[in-house]
Amino acid sequence: MALLDLAQGARAHHLWYLLAWQDIRRLYRRSVLGPFWLTVSMGALVGVLGTLYGMLFEVDSADYVPFLALGFIVWTLISGVIGDGCNAFINAEGIIKQVGLPLSVHVYRLLWHHLIILAHNAAVFAVVAAVFAVWPGWTGLLALPGLVLLCLNGLWAGLLLGILSARFRDVPPIVTSVVRICFFVTPIIWMPELMPGRPLVLHVNPFFHLVEVVRAPLLGQAPGLASWIAVLIVTAAGWLATFALFRRYRRRIAYWV
Repeated sequence: MALLDLAQGARAHHLWYLLAWQDIRRLYRRSVLGPFWLTVSMGALVGVLGTLYGMLFEVDSADYVPFLALGFIVWTLISGVIGDGCNAFINAEGIIKQVGLPLSVHVYRLLWHHLIILAHNAAVFAVVAAVFAVWPGWTGLLALPGLVLLCLNGLWAGLLLGILSARFRDVPPIVTSVVRICFFVTPIIWMPELMPGRPLVLHVNPFFHLVEVVRAPLLGQAPGLASWIAVLIVTAAGWLATFALFRRYRRRIAYWV
């Protein structure tokens, strides 16, 4: 039944597609720029921090700003899916209790919501790439399987955290704190080259590898084999644990929310 729920949720793409767009529209209702405020905000953030930290770290802007822009864009997707994943079922309480939809629909919905945000933020990197003459070539195509793996991890993370948060309401603030810490220990605003010796904390950080399999190809660099292996291991382990939990507690979620 758990596997059937995931399959039926995927087939209901027309539903979670519309629900995600409704979320975006509701968020920016009566706004002049609408969801393009996402692009403006990301552009301002990259511009200011790129200038400031570029001077602090004494690195070439042509290398640092594209690195920073892609790091922020990918991290926004990751942290957004994790943060909203905690409330995937809690926020859908009314639908869950009144409509017999597959529970996975709510996780697909939040993932599509953040992919829409990713698409808007991608315009920032397009501008940065044009300004700094960044052209990844054929290597850039490796970002596609990287993004697919990122989405697969987003699905199990949203599902797992949604279940845990529905049962234990202390989970969302704990996750928020952990994600905030992970942001600073992950090479987003600082480049790995600035940390001599590449300490163990960098190599065992799954967020670094998740960001790297998308960011590196778009910068014209093939991700290291270690990053691909790490992401595949995280994907497989995450889905095994999540599916086992979803299979056992799927019927209880409606009572927990």
